[in-house]
Amino acid sequence: MKLLVLGSAAGGGFPQWNCHCDNCRGVRAGAPGLRARTQSSVAVGGPHDWVLVNASPDVLTQLQRAPALNPGRALRDSGIAGVVLVDGQVDHTTGLYMLREGQRPLPLWCTDPVFEDLTQGNPILGVLAHFCGVGRHRIPLDGSSFEVAGVPGLKITALALQSKAAPYSPHREQPVPGDNVGLLFENTASGGRLFYAPGLGAIDAPVWELMNSADVVMVDGTFWTDDEMIRLGLSKKTARDIGHLAQSGEGGMIEQLGRLKPGTRRLLIHINNTNPILDEGSPQRRELDAAGIEVCHDGIEIEF
Repeated sequence: MKLLVLGSAAGGGFPQWNCHCDNCRGVRAGAPGLRARTQSSVAVGGPHDWVLVNASPDVLTQLQRAPALNPGRALRDSGIAGVVLVDGQVDHTTGLYMLREGQRPLPLWCTDPVFEDLTQGNPILGVLAHFCGVGRHRIPLDGSSFEVAGVPGLKITALALQSKAAPYSPHREQPVPGDNVGLLFENTASGGRLFYAPGLGAIDAPVWELMNSADVVMVDGTFWTDDEMIRLGLSKKTARDIGHLAQSGEGGMIEQLGRLKPGTRRLLIHINNTNPILDEGSPQRRELDAAGIEVCHDGIEIEF
């Protein structure tokens, strides 16, 4: 069983189209130690059939770069057996539009709050009804697992996270369980477990238990500091205000990942273009290296 990192950046990608921060200017100029990234998405399964986890605005580019997801078994064919959404954010759902030419209703797993947002606040699913259509499946939040037909040997368990709903959601400022979930992927043949949570605002006891049960943990790497966007004059909100736990500082992601059991592989994904860890020569990146924490880039493959 494999996880393919199709995209590793936060919303806007890296470089972001209208951003002129040091990171974005550097990657455009071809500076060493900086590599471009598309918006956050992964695929889990293999060798020929996969679960697409989040459909980013960059999904067409990502699929072109991932031959395993294009097996070519028929004139019109895809290795995508189904799509699972961790939330209803624009950077995780806009790519659904790009999958509209499917030959059957698109199998889609999401929670009830996300389904509500994608049929009301941002009615993507209603638009898709005029094309391939959607076969929606409910993600359970009671601890029970589910499987995606066509990807045998993969068991998925979802856990509600403390984070934020999409800006267009009626409960953006009053979160409800299911606005954002973390996913535990389990290889039923080997017993390997991988925990995935690209949006994570806090680590409570249930989240910690699931993280510490995994062999691989891939979590929110959006910001280095809680006030990153404020200091740059790009926002008046902290990382926590918009549902992300920063890496540095007391109780930050570095500290949290350091508590995991020895031997756990630790990775950061969904990295904002302003985050200094994108520069492989930065002191922040060296701090992560010393802590045994990897920074995802597009194209990483992880077996579990």
